[in-house]
Amino acid sequence: MTRPHPLILPYGTAAVAQAAAMIRAGGLVAVPTETVYGLAADATDAQAVAGIYAAKGRPSFNPLIVHVADIAAAERIAVFDADARALAAAFWPGPLTLVLPVRSDSGIAALVTAGLDTIAIRVPQHRAMQALIAASGRPLAAPSANASGGISPTTAAHVAASLGGNVPLILDDGATEAGLESTIVAGRTVLRPGPVTAELLLSHLPGEGRGPGGEVAVTKGDGPHDRPPTGPRPSPGGRAVTAPGQLESHYAPSKALRLNALDAEDGEWLIGYGDVAGDISLSASANLVEAAARLFDLLHAADANDRPRIAVAPIPSEGIGEAINDRLRRAAHR
Repeated sequence: MTRPHPLILPYGTAAVAQAAAMIRAGGLVAVPTETVYGLAADATDAQAVAGIYAAKGRPSFNPLIVHVADIAAAERIAVFDADARALAAAFWPGPLTLVLPVRSDSGIAALVTAGLDTIAIRVPQHRAMQALIAASGRPLAAPSANASGGISPTTAAHVAASLGGNVPLILDDGATEAGLESTIVAGRTVLRPGPVTAELLLSHLPGEGRGPGGEVAVTKGDGPHDRPPTGPRPSPGGRAVTAPGQLESHYAPSKALRLNALDAEDGEWLIGYGDVAGDISLSASANLVEAAARLFDLLHAADANDRPRIAVAPIPSEGIGEAINDRLRRAAHR
């Protein structure tokens, strides 16, 4: 049976108006952000949010990120402390998600938070997502627009290939810029590394409690092991999921993936980096920002290649390289 195709509309005023009408009617829309394409629905409509989980095949214990227009809108939904306000002022709009206590009168559907009393929230920078928020007049729950556990989408074509008719409308505004999902922070713990590095976070946190060298502590959390005071929801593997992007197997191609490869073994398609040329390279000049932007696109290409296995060259762990390696470790987990 032929898989139904979604309607793909180039970004523009008419396309945004059509997408906003679909959101207000309880439907789903795929829309680009500066990180990856998101699958958006009205975060106040439980049935619409359930549609996200159904379309993605996403487990209901895995919470969703809510996207809002500005800090004022975020403060109507979540309780901010001094740290959160400092980080929001520094990095919003942008690829930073804050996990904060959810207000009892937030109006957000309980399914968004997966039963936790915290909420993951951010202010996106991308014009398409901001336009959709404004035109719909709704906070938007929006995980990545792909089948759960699969490679995240950085183009409209990736969304269509992964979700097909499960998403009726895709707003196409070209390839995303960052190419990696947002950094997620709870308190001073990084739950998921991303474009906003721990070093950048450190430079904008309030100075109270600085150490003898003037430093402010930021913990690089171990993802599913983190235990915030709000009480995590255990996954089937027994680990706690307290924010999106913490499943052990995530961002994964359908093929086996080998990491830290210096050469391709028989049957492998090698994604190179720097001096390791490979069949194709994340960045021949060893530029980590370029590598982050190309990561998911090249994993999609590798998954579509006729070779049965994938290998990836070593990636340095400094800066955004930490986030790249986080995604690769989860993608390789079986």
